[in-house]
Amino acid sequence: MHAEDLWKVSTGKGVKVAVVDTGVNANTSSLKGQVLGREVPEAAAYGATDDYDGHGTTMAEMIAGTGQGGGIKGLAPGAKILPLRVALSTLKDPAELKSTKLPAEAVRAAADSDAKIINMSFGATTKSPGLEEAVKYAASKGKLMFAGTGNDGEENNGLAEFPAALPDVVGVAAADANGTVGKFSHSGDFVDMAAPGLNVSRWCDAGFKAYCAADGTSAASAIASASAALIWSAHPTWTANQVLRTMIDTAGRSWDRSTPSKYLGYGLIRPRLVLEQARIDPGPAGADPLARENGTGGGAPATPAVPSSSAPPRTPEKGEAQAAGKGGGDSGTPWLIGGVAAGVLVIGGGVFAALRTRRRA
Repeated sequence: MHAEDLWKVSTGKGVKVAVVDTGVNANTSSLKGQVLGREVPEAAAYGATDDYDGHGTTMAEMIAGTGQGGGIKGLAPGAKILPLRVALSTLKDPAELKSTKLPAEAVRAAADSDAKIINMSFGATTKSPGLEEAVKYAASKGKLMFAGTGNDGEENNGLAEFPAALPDVVGVAAADANGTVGKFSHSGDFVDMAAPGLNVSRWCDAGFKAYCAADGTSAASAIASASAALIWSAHPTWTANQVLRTMIDTAGRSWDRSTPSKYLGYGLIRPRLVLEQARIDPGPAGADPLARENGTGGGAPATPAVPSSSAPPRTPEKGEAQAAGKGGGDSGTPWLIGGVAAGVLVIGGGVFAALRTRRRA
């Protein structure tokens, strides 16, 4: 990704990313000055900067962390984070469960904010109440939404998870530094793109004392959100469709883009290839680049593919979704300076009763 070169063009400045998660601790060394407080919509303000798990803070650092004090430096350190806390599996306190919002409420609040991007690093095989309608509402407001495709592909591969499988949400799979999909990452027609998600770092817990190693599609979603922030900052007049279309056009792949891979979708995200082309054609503002996937039209994305300037990842062969393992450490993943984080949160079985998290490592 050549992050240092990317930052000469864009750091994500001027773009706000809503992080719908376990809350975001605004006091970590890497997030000081990066997290919005007063601007959090009243509809979802409760506990927004009180992270009961560490997961939401990790996602925020991956997106917009400054790297200060030895913390994670995100891919879009110039962006700002709008924290929106929802009740997920590691929230046990009955009083907080009663006060904390459902994902649908948080997504609606994000839609009514001036955040351009909504990151949802959680998923479930059943739809949380009202989530599909909330996503549709956010799309009507011009938001670009990303979600991890799921972390238990070894047991439930091909089983769709929500919100990643919803129309208007970009489902992001996890890949290693070589572009090989992680064995845990779900596959299917709900996979739209891929980003790094193996052998990464996350806050171990809500004590914020140390980082732990992990794998997960949460990381992939956050890196996709950060990539979109870089692009949108450089092209502030573009729409969500145009930002996403250029991400699709420049994604690394060795297959025809008219037939997306069920493992990696349209390929591995590479925002550098968008930013280095000052006159790149983003296509029509109102045309959905995922019209076929969203059920609003057919065919491939609306603009010609952009020639690749680097070797694309290879397409996984049958069964290769089980082949990827942990990489050789964060230093072998050229996607972020300072490391990234992972783990996925899962909502399932009713409103709060069967919430669960899926962490790796």
